[in-house]
Amino acid sequence: MRFRPIDPPRTFTVGLGRRIEMKDCGRLELAPDEQVTLLTEGGAEYDVARKDWGFYATPSLNSRLKRFGLRGVLVRNRLGHYFLLLVERGREENFHRYLAEEGLRLVTWMDDDRPLAELESALQGGRP
Repeated sequence: MRFRPIDPPRTFTVGLGRRIEMKDCGRLELAPDEQVTLLTEGGAEYDVARKDWGFYATPSLNSRLKRFGLRGVLVRNRLGHYFLLLVERGREENFHRYLAEEGLRLVTWMDDDRPLAELESALQGGRP
């Protein structure tokens, strides 16, 4: 693993609703089969693992991620772009406020077996 800080951070503005200034603080390079864990003040954890073919972008949505205090959710913006977001358990009210500010539509929560099975079934044409 190699971390290269960006000092001072590169700043840029994002958001289709309220404009938010983001700070790009650095670059993290992982070799295949290396992982990093990101933490929140509230104790939630998020792992990113590198493989020789790409990345595991999240731990298992309906198991480890859930145990780590995060909820996966698929959203769509008004431009038709889809995003997989991770919401810290207990911060859903803030998340719903953000959806409204940005004009995002919640497609489905991805932290329970039922919506994941329904999504899988729909993508397979109704076949289990």
